[in-house]
Amino acid sequence: MVELVFSDSLLLMIAILLFASVFASKTSFRVGVPTLLFFMVIGMIAGSEGVGIEFDSPQAAQFIGVIALNFILFFGGFETSFSEIRPAIKSGAMLSLFGVLFTAIILGLFVWCLLPGFSLVEGLLLGSIVSSTDAAAVFAVMRSRNLGLRGNLRPMLEFESGSNDPMAYLLTITFLSMAQHPEESIWSNIPMIGVQMVVGVTMGLGLGWVGKRIINRIRLEYDALYAVLVIALMFFTYSATNLLYGNGFLAVYTSALYLGNQKLIHRKTIAKIFDGLSWIMQISIFIVLGLLVYPSHIVPVIGVGLVISAFLMFVARPLSVFISLLPLKIPFNRQLFVSWVGLKGAVPIVFATYPLVAGLDKADAMFNIVFLVSATSVLIQGTTLSRAAKFFGVSQPFKRQRKISIDIDLTDHEDVKSKFVQVTLPSHSKVLGIPLVELGLPPKVAISLIIRRDKYITPYGATTLEAHDRLLIVSEDAVGMAKALEKLDVSGQVDWE
Repeated sequence: MVELVFSDSLLLMIAILLFASVFASKTSFRVGVPTLLFFMVIGMIAGSEGVGIEFDSPQAAQFIGVIALNFILFFGGFETSFSEIRPAIKSGAMLSLFGVLFTAIILGLFVWCLLPGFSLVEGLLLGSIVSSTDAAAVFAVMRSRNLGLRGNLRPMLEFESGSNDPMAYLLTITFLSMAQHPEESIWSNIPMIGVQMVVGVTMGLGLGWVGKRIINRIRLEYDALYAVLVIALMFFTYSATNLLYGNGFLAVYTSALYLGNQKLIHRKTIAKIFDGLSWIMQISIFIVLGLLVYPSHIVPVIGVGLVISAFLMFVARPLSVFISLLPLKIPFNRQLFVSWVGLKGAVPIVFATYPLVAGLDKADAMFNIVFLVSATSVLIQGTTLSRAAKFFGVSQPFKRQRKISIDIDLTDHEDVKSKFVQVTLPSHSKVLGIPLVELGLPPKVAISLIIRRDKYITPYGATTLEAHDRLLIVSEDAVGMAKALEKLDVSGQVDWE
């Protein structure tokens, strides 16, 4: 009976925290502060020095954080369109790799000089923890403020923030290992970093390719189970990559980036479910990290934390951006704005739990400093992005794009100029048994109906073709129809032009 009451009380508290977080988000959109920072504040209020919920387990916080980051990185990669980020891939990649590295080094050297009790390796560890730009924070601020940007700035910033966490993670575990084993040198860890990145990308692409075929060829009775399948693939990718000494986070992001740009059956269902799960994970991670923070422990490091945060915002981040983008000859005003969009969020605080779990001497001070850096970054940079965009001359009217579905009635199509033909698949056709989603039909072509043995079949991605199927094909133009008939191996069957 006691356990039941405890369980009910715990669930009630969770529900209250979620309600409070969701309602608090309405305020955050008006003031331009990322919603998730409010979730963290609510976690702090509910903690042991607030309402009184006792939570003092860095291991549990790290475990929840790793799970949450898997969902956040996967959804970010899955929703990233190659066509949108293609113009900004080079600049975004430079920031994701070299920008993170230079930020960690510059800030690490500053911390080493500023704090006599910190060794060089411990300074570099702190710099690595806060070196990445938080995707959730960047997306939340830019979208809540409807911020329009000139050129390729928006895709560059979104690609950077979505892809730079794996590099920060690599640097964090590298310098953490060196702090635990002083006899190690940075040079001995460079091969490990290379292996982690190569294995991470290879596993991500390989398992993404395998995942696409599993998703498109398996026959599940319920659409929602496809999202469960993708979750299993996501966790398998992360854990299998780590077991092979690769970067699991990089593998998850890479596989999601690959899958998101392929033709998948029930893609919309998968995306919607992951969108909701991603929000739940983000809320959970911020609340848990808020519970882990003790406000009384932050007070002694406020001065140091603010100095480090100011140096990061005004020196380390700008220098790293200028050095990283130097070969690309990007206008100076745009580089200044990119420097200002170095928002921190939950990811650095999750990485700050690694020294806590490892039992490092300076771990508690690092955690509280990182919390201050993240909070001040969001409060100062997050609330001034719109003004900064105008000041640096990179803002433009925001053009909202919405994805919509349109149903077209083709019953009365006498005036329609699109091509609309019927073909029959021969018994020797090379496309028999292949799901429609894998046929590679042109984007403006659709198989609208299949007639099979006097039955009408509404096709979808997983539908496979059989011999003697009669297909009703619709194309916007003759070029698309020609390519479709060639793909279906029936080019010479009908004179449709």
